[in-house]
Amino acid sequence: MTRLRAIAAAGAASLLVIGGAVATATAASAKVDPGRQAITGTHPEWATPKALASSKPVTTGTVTANVYLASPNASGLATFAAAVSTPGNAQYGHFLSAAQVQAQYGPDASEAQAVSQWATGQHLGVAEVVPGIGGYVQVTGSATAIANAFGVTFGSYRLQGATVRAPEAAASLPASIAGDVAAVSGLDSATHLMKPADTLPPPPQNYFVAPDCSQYYGQKLATQVPGTSTAIPPVNGKAQPWTNCGYTPAQIRGAYHVGTSGDTGKGVTVAVVDAYASPTMHADANEYAKVTGDKPFAAGQYNEVLLGGKNHWTNTGPTACDASGWYGEESLDVESVHGMAPDAHVTYVGAVSCEDNDLLAALSYIVKHHTASIVTDSWGEPYDGSVTQAAYDAIFQAGAAEGIGFFFSSGDSGYEDPAYEDGGSDQIQVDYPTSSPWVTSVGGTSLAIGKANNYEFETAWGTVLDPLTTSSSGSAWDFTPPGSSSDVENFYDGSGGGGVSTAYAQPSYQRGVVPSSLATQVPEGSTTTPMRVIPDVSALADPSTGFLVGETLFGPNNSPERFYLSRIGGTSLASPTFAGIEADAQQAAGFALGFANPAIYLLTRANGIDHAFNDVVNHTGVYEVRSNYTDPYNETLPLVTYLRDLGINGTGASALVATPGYDDATGVGSPDRYIQAFQHLVG
Repeated sequence: MTRLRAIAAAGAASLLVIGGAVATATAASAKVDPGRQAITGTHPEWATPKALASSKPVTTGTVTANVYLASPNASGLATFAAAVSTPGNAQYGHFLSAAQVQAQYGPDASEAQAVSQWATGQHLGVAEVVPGIGGYVQVTGSATAIANAFGVTFGSYRLQGATVRAPEAAASLPASIAGDVAAVSGLDSATHLMKPADTLPPPPQNYFVAPDCSQYYGQKLATQVPGTSTAIPPVNGKAQPWTNCGYTPAQIRGAYHVGTSGDTGKGVTVAVVDAYASPTMHADANEYAKVTGDKPFAAGQYNEVLLGGKNHWTNTGPTACDASGWYGEESLDVESVHGMAPDAHVTYVGAVSCEDNDLLAALSYIVKHHTASIVTDSWGEPYDGSVTQAAYDAIFQAGAAEGIGFFFSSGDSGYEDPAYEDGGSDQIQVDYPTSSPWVTSVGGTSLAIGKANNYEFETAWGTVLDPLTTSSSGSAWDFTPPGSSSDVENFYDGSGGGGVSTAYAQPSYQRGVVPSSLATQVPEGSTTTPMRVIPDVSALADPSTGFLVGETLFGPNNSPERFYLSRIGGTSLASPTFAGIEADAQQAAGFALGFANPAIYLLTRANGIDHAFNDVVNHTGVYEVRSNYTDPYNETLPLVTYLRDLGINGTGASALVATPGYDDATGVGSPDRYIQAFQHLVG
């Protein structure tokens, strides 16, 4: 998953109740003038009195805010979206068109007009009005004028080494228009998710996979560092396997039983949402398919929607967003979707930037135009950094009403424990949007695929490195197994995201599947109210058992661009992998499946039908050996060798452990005969 500093218990026929946001108002946010209403999410959780950098209010500068318009029938939209998503409900599968959703549940022109008139009356400028689902009114003004209009005082706060502006309490609006507003962004100056700079950098250099590596799990055992006489010590008396060179789509299809019944995603469209756009994506995807033995895209099978225009990567400001890093994200997403569903149409929707507002606009575009019935998103941020949850959730609900399912990577840093983050989370928490109860959160696993493309085993993705050191007396691992939490923290190398939300109550589809003992264990405490837990499902993510990806990049020492293969992982891989398999399931079902979670959890209750998921559990003492170049971008020697200890996802309060049944490391599990089981359920 890209850290965007660069996701029914009572029976099949019962109506779902999707968990809503749980109020967490502070005394400061509760002080609203009579006749005004507070706007949820406008007082960031990190803006605490302890974090204040100055006692003086911020009164200088210009503020630009997006005032997102609310559905005039938000409860009706949520009820309908749940009903059409639940197998066994009389309304299941009776989706609306995009025009019908807008007509019945979308903000209308009168709301935009009312907000615009209010802004003008407050002496604010109205820079832009975007109507419909996901619509907003963009207002601008001095810090003083904005503060007066929204009834706030702006404070100066310390946040992750920077000083930023934020309201000292929740913003409010007159009761006459507050009902027209779902969320407001831009009142604080923190990064959401990343702000653009001036020019798009060129593609990055290729990451070269160092020798040695295996074509399938356990093919080669590591006994000596390649090109040297250095012996690689055994572990528990056994030589350990080299990491794989990068699984191909055919290997993953075999392990997850994809394509066995002619399921190829034919007739289904999957949208991939990222920021910016690689100018070589189509050609790279076709070349990748050829070299891995699959079919390239047919004419018209791959399309792009670039919201900033065809050449937006040359005239927006992405340096701070690591725009070239998004090329790799896009390549991974497109190639893995195509690999799992080779006959599905793939539409890449490129946001203007990786700003929260622009990614939200990309999702809104898909819902407004019904661009696809399945959407994969490999991005997100810690929950307390998001301020537009209500606007996102409205988009997801509108999509569900149309039969669109959204899949999000669960994150690559476990329970977002600050101990494992460098400038990331400031507290243990889940990510967003993946923790929304209206999306399918996809976690990560380490996957062993055998010689015949067969499934051998999986464990939760969580990797700790054990360095190989040499001395006059020989070579040895620094510590095996890891002996303390400091070892884990110092040599942590990524893990699948998961955990318990502090913001959303438990959706009814998780009741009876997610243990109450887990759903009430919020970070560093407990609650009597069961909460939303992520992930929902999982798939291959660990770079140790990673995916082969191809893209046009610079070679060593900035040599000319050409097509390179490399190995990659992360829940950025898990989400598009599952989305591609969902396209196959939709083809098999013969109709759009929409929001998948109600059916996914029903499958886990339906004992006796096809085995839909692999119940992933922790495997202890699972190791692989991997050598890296000293500088992997230039194939610089000497090699640096590590023992990779798999299945360790955090320690203490932030530990995620894969146990029998549902768990917050891998959800209900990874796809087994998911396509056949889904067809059985809805058939």
